Amino acid sequence: MGASSTAPFAAPFVVAGPSGVAVRDRLKGLTVEDERVLRLVGAHLGSLAGRDLKARCADGLDHDAERWAARKRGLTGESSARWAGSITKASHDQWALARRCQLAHLRSLEAGVQTIEHRLSQAIGAKGAKRAPGGYRSKREWFAKSRRLGVLKDRLAAEQADWDAGVVRVVRGGRRLLTTRHNLEDAGFTADDWRARWEAGRWFLHADGESGKGYGNETIRVTPQGEVSIRLPAPLAHLANTKHGRYVLACRVAFKHRGTEWADRIACNSAVAYRIHLDVDRGRWYVTASWQRPAAPALPLEAARVRGMVGVDTNADHFAAWRLDRHGNPVGDPRRFDYDLSGGAAHRDAQVRHAITRLLHWATACGVAAIGIEDLHFTKEKTRERHGRHKRFRQLISGMPTGKLRARLVAMAAEAGLAIVAVDPAYTSRWGAQHWRAPMTSETRKVSRHDAASIAIGRRALGHPIRRRTAPPPHDQSDHAGHRTVQVGAGTPEREGPRPPVTEPAHDARPRLGTMRTRATSTSNTVRDARSTRKWEQNPLLDTV
Repeated sequence: MGASSTAPFAAPFVVAGPSGVAVRDRLKGLTVEDERVLRLVGAHLGSLAGRDLKARCADGLDHDAERWAARKRGLTGESSARWAGSITKASHDQWALARRCQLAHLRSLEAGVQTIEHRLSQAIGAKGAKRAPGGYRSKREWFAKSRRLGVLKDRLAAEQADWDAGVVRVVRGGRRLLTTRHNLEDAGFTADDWRARWEAGRWFLHADGESGKGYGNETIRVTPQGEVSIRLPAPLAHLANTKHGRYVLACRVAFKHRGTEWADRIACNSAVAYRIHLDVDRGRWYVTASWQRPAAPALPLEAARVRGMVGVDTNADHFAAWRLDRHGNPVGDPRRFDYDLSGGAAHRDAQVRHAITRLLHWATACGVAAIGIEDLHFTKEKTRERHGRHKRFRQLISGMPTGKLRARLVAMAAEAGLAIVAVDPAYTSRWGAQHWRAPMTSETRKVSRHDAASIAIGRRALGHPIRRRTAPPPHDQSDHAGHRTVQVGAGTPEREGPRPPVTEPAHDARPRLGTMRTRATSTSNTVRDARSTRKWEQNPLLDTV
């Protein structure tokens, strides 16, 4: 299989680094009064946020700056100007996120409709091609899919109408948690447990930063000594325990991770946003500080390839990695970094973070400057219309957190000083197994399909073709038309090519045994010819005898 029969691949590119930072610390030592004030403030601002989000969704596509200002003025009297600004901005961001999700859902429905229409147009039992599925296997399946096509078209028409009208549907607190209320026994919750999670998820204790103000935030302020104070909304101003309507918590915070960078920002009054939230499962309060910073210039692609590359194949339960030199040759043995994506979100996040940490430590020890990884997105490939009855495969690709994994890998690699090179994922597993699995397998090393795919990904990131050799010259299958290898340039030392011409041996070189015999034979033949010549000169008649 060659690349000439396939569509052109997307060129590799260096992924831009993160533009924001977030650190978190626990609020230890809160008093009963502190927790009561936080709950009251969160519930009050949460009700205002829900009302504002409803108004923003009602505006739809007619929203403009005047409507935004009107909403902010309506909230200022019940909170403060800065609280109102944070609430309206959060509502706008949530509406925009719902809008993007709606577009993704539209694209998924369109892909499903196109796939079903194509398969219905094929004969029953017709085999599919490389990029297009075949017909359905039975009349029963054909009939069931024809009915599903009508359902999907109805859904597509409804979603398209909502998209054109700017209508989105958002649930503050999460739609999943809302539907859990109807299945408390299956989720293992009681009514009180669910109510506590629902209320905590709908609280609002998020304040955007503002440069030039005291310590970068006037609403939720954290001093260099770790003192946390909150500007109370107007209806709760009577709960203040200090001047200017502020409430100071009894605890102290210290951001150990990036604490120096955070301290430098608040020392120069640069904007820092804070969010206070409650972990209901543990009964702990946390504060998260976040800020933006100028994105570091991306490493040029050629500079990222100088010291080789680590190719990484992303799978449902592990990373398969292999180090390659700058010529695309595998070095050493493959590595595997396992993770478990079962369980809750916190467990999955910890597993992915731990696997990425081990991968980055190994890549740093290898001395490379970049990691090559597939640009996975799985937009149209998740639908069951695409894969039919392959339910386990659909669950496999749906369970891979590609978006979160890519974002976390980029952020952590930037801190480790490594660049991320994204490549087109087309045919990496197939061609890697075809061209590299057997050659790299030995009696002491077993190479899996994923290990071979990591070599293919690394070679594509380095700019080399995945195949180990090109086809020989067509006219005589020799090296007359040029070198057969395409891995390195013509001027590279030790480059594989035709055998160099034999040079003359030195005058004092000791001849080999075979050479000595040849020379001795030649000498004896010469002496015998000379004797025959003298005899002929003495008696010319010998030639006629």
